[in-house]
Amino acid sequence: MARNTKISGALLVAAAGAGAMLLARAAVGRSKTYDFRGKVVLITGGSRGLGLVLARQLAKQGARLVICGRDQETLDEADLELRQSGAEVLAIRCDVREQREVQAMVEQALQRFGVIDVLINNAGTIAVGPQETMTDQDFEDALKIHFWATYFTSMAVLPGMRERRQGRIVNITSIGAKVAVPHMLPYSSGKFAAYGFSRGLRYEVQKDGIIVTTVVPGLMRTGSPKNADFRGQHRKEYAWFSISDSLPILSMRVEKAASEIIEACRRGDVELTLTGPAKLAIVVDTLLPELSGELAALGTWFLPAPGGSGIESHKGIESESAVSPSLLTASTERSAARNQ
Repeated sequence: MARNTKISGALLVAAAGAGAMLLARAAVGRSKTYDFRGKVVLITGGSRGLGLVLARQLAKQGARLVICGRDQETLDEADLELRQSGAEVLAIRCDVREQREVQAMVEQALQRFGVIDVLINNAGTIAVGPQETMTDQDFEDALKIHFWATYFTSMAVLPGMRERRQGRIVNITSIGAKVAVPHMLPYSSGKFAAYGFSRGLRYEVQKDGIIVTTVVPGLMRTGSPKNADFRGQHRKEYAWFSISDSLPILSMRVEKAASEIIEACRRGDVELTLTGPAKLAIVVDTLLPELSGELAALGTWFLPAPGGSGIESHKGIESESAVSPSLLTASTERSAARNQ
């Protein structure tokens, strides 16, 4: 008995010592200040919304930018705005769901700048509607943009980062990556996959001097509802989504979100969760999964029922009604105007 007690005590001391060493190592790593001045930062989905705001803020910190997007018009407008602000920027039309296009984009960026120091995986789409209105293609599309695009870009920049033994990757996921959101099932599926990949990638590449930060945002006032896809009773779906996205208590200003993301990248954080409601939802789901599940299921009773246009998709801009836009969505409307 005494021998077993001594062994247990020794194991506890050893575990405590190892924990202290890891905490000290983490503290030293986090105390280092990462300077973005002169760094080459690639931002996917950088032509509008959160991606564009990140580009603006990084430009002010002296970063050299590579932005990509699928829509040439908004990409050109973002390129012009950033150049007029004094930024050094390369804008590339790229569908990050396609590996060949991603590889060509990275090669073009390397030809121009020589390196890619930071990758921010921001590109994404949102489809909103009851599960009955979602098709196999919706799930495939969600996995392509949220998981495969993140995988393709990460794999494209990793060889150069490994060779230099330095680099940073920021993967922007969602609260939907940790707590499934009703009426957004394909979106949550894609984000869950991206979250798992991002967290696992950090452990694999940290030994190579590469730091991966996973961002878990709640609602942000980016203006994105206008470009989201809505199914079923699409006007009602757009109304609840756009109003939720606009309320100050539930959502965060996109400029503040971008600033916090940049600081998390600078510090080399493992994970950053944005907004109080998102943090609360994660805590409740972790500690009280049965309660969390019952509340989410109950919430579906208050969301629009299947029907309307069925599986036919409508953009938010096509789904406006007397309820939205309105005073309740004013902040999101202003953000949409500012951020394309």
